Amino acid sequence: MAFKIPEQYQLQTTHVTATDGTLIPTSVIGKGQPVLLLHAFGMDARQFLPFILSLTQNHCFYLPHFRGFGLASDLRLPTFDFIEQYAEDTQQVVQHIRQQTTVDTFPIAAISMGALVMWAYFKRFGHDSVSHYLNIDQAPLIHNQPDWQDGGVFGTRQTELFAQFTRLISHAEPYMHVDDFRYLPYRLKADLLDIERSFSLLSVSAKPSQVLTKTLSYRAPHKISLMKHATWQHKLRCLSAYVALPYDYRDVLPTVATPTTLLIGGRSQLYDPKWQQQLLELLPNAHSIILPKSGHAVPMDAPVAFYKVLKQFLAS
Repeated sequence: MAFKIPEQYQLQTTHVTATDGTLIPTSVIGKGQPVLLLHAFGMDARQFLPFILSLTQNHCFYLPHFRGFGLASDLRLPTFDFIEQYAEDTQQVVQHIRQQTTVDTFPIAAISMGALVMWAYFKRFGHDSVSHYLNIDQAPLIHNQPDWQDGGVFGTRQTELFAQFTRLISHAEPYMHVDDFRYLPYRLKADLLDIERSFSLLSVSAKPSQVLTKTLSYRAPHKISLMKHATWQHKLRCLSAYVALPYDYRDVLPTVATPTTLLIGGRSQLYDPKWQQQLLELLPNAHSIILPKSGHAVPMDAPVAFYKVLKQFLAS
């Protein structure tokens, strides 16, 4: 007798039509109340699965893959402003969920870049479809500002790291037409992988996470020469936008009346926890949860705590 996987554990892929006709792959799993989860930069949406499988009895999770990542790694961006494009795509996913489930409002949780997309979403499309929102370690702006001095990405190290990004982008520009990573100059490939590795290490704080990140991101020279990297161009285009565009959504926060939970990594090196706490003064209906030993990558640094927060958020 063949074993049949219960329906709520069966992962399916649907495609949501974006405004430009592009089909956005969206992983769907579970049954019950719809929930939308938005992933981080460089993340595959399916990496949420370990945290949500036990919740699929009462919740149906929608996990869209942003263009250039995961199941959408072959989709190109039609515009330079990728955050606004992702916000527009998210609106189409929200409309799809409402049509498929006949539920008008539902919870949304978003981490890092996905959470920045949600700030852009709130500004363009409002919050009428969002019953409550979980913002995971993300400020509403990227660049430090005179009245938000170290609250942008990387805090006090922003100038230094943005300069590294700018140099890499400049060196890569003559090769952006080369799709196959293997055909790039070795030095450029090594520099790109070094930046990715540094970014990943800045995202974690716990020792086990650091060891795992160092292990998974190490590339021997001969492997660099032969490796494939399907998303290298997309990542560089996104970094270019981060450096060039202001991405400041603080002005929309006072209008977001949706109950909001700010989940903050107490050791986050990407967004200073002190400045993230400032959002409590701007959002009308918000509270914060600080995980004192976690860095920016909360699910990786504090998986049990993240699961408990997500479970409580969905039960609220």
